[in-house]
Amino acid sequence: MKPTLTAVALLAGLGLASTAQAAWPDRPIKLIVPYAAGGTTDIIARIVGTRLGPVIGQPVVVENRPGAGGAVGSAYAAKQPADGYTLVMEVESSHAVNPNVYLKTAYDPVKDFAPVSNLADVPNVLVVNPAFPATDLAAFIRLLKANPGKYSFGSSGNGGLSHMNGELFMNETGTRMLHVPYKGLGPALNDAVAGQIQVVFDNIPSSSGLIQGGKLKPLAVAATQRLKVLPNVPTYAEAGLGAMNNPSWFGLGAPAGTPAPILDKLNDAVRQVLAEPEVIAAIEKQGAIPAWTSRKAFADLIRSQNAHWKKVVEDIHFTKLQ
Repeated sequence: MKPTLTAVALLAGLGLASTAQAAWPDRPIKLIVPYAAGGTTDIIARIVGTRLGPVIGQPVVVENRPGAGGAVGSAYAAKQPADGYTLVMEVESSHAVNPNVYLKTAYDPVKDFAPVSNLADVPNVLVVNPAFPATDLAAFIRLLKANPGKYSFGSSGNGGLSHMNGELFMNETGTRMLHVPYKGLGPALNDAVAGQIQVVFDNIPSSSGLIQGGKLKPLAVAATQRLKVLPNVPTYAEAGLGAMNNPSWFGLGAPAGTPAPILDKLNDAVRQVLAEPEVIAAIEKQGAIPAWTSRKAFADLIRSQNAHWKKVVEDIHFTKLQ
């Protein structure tokens, strides 16, 4: 029995698709970072992206698209062709927190993306301007309680992880601060150093250099134990704020529909990159922990963290954003 013209065309199409996937990549790859340059997401993306290019055989070019707590860049990435030439940083802020604090989002953190792998687990840190009149967390809380609304904390944008960590902190401690949203943690940190705002709920990588240089003062970290880079800074758990003591995750994804063979190649390439001593050292220097996962494990993490933040938003009675 002779194949029909439709069957022949279908087989030819499958052959072309298979050839295209086998040849991938044959041009540079764009990595969307939905936050401003200088923040943790940007730092992790550049550490990994710099080495990912040589492993897969094409340059990986970081493109920052900040705004709305990661929503602008994430929505843009979700709409790109699912051909393996657009990647996106899938991080806790944009892919677990943000979708649960807005009434409506321009992307679905689960349905619109194809997870590749986690890249790093990153401890959070509470930092203040060095001139802030509190030397430890207990004194900080006492000062906030005595002056409700007097002090300001900056974030990566409305609905981002740094914003919600601030809201969670205020709920847990019975304090009030003014929230000032930025287009990424880099600009927020700059204003904290300059004294325009007093507080940032940040991640270790973007604050580390400023802390080491004495430009910011750390009061607490979210980690399972004290960090080697900040041995004198207590964890939130030590201070009795267990709800705050959760490190963040920073991973890599692609638009939904990206072919599985390409995703598998990317996952294996990430595994190789995160095993390189230079990459391990660069990530650990930031106070973070390299964290390769299978594609399924990363997808499961994103789903579970969405459920976690949905409950947090409900528990703190947060009014969802428009």
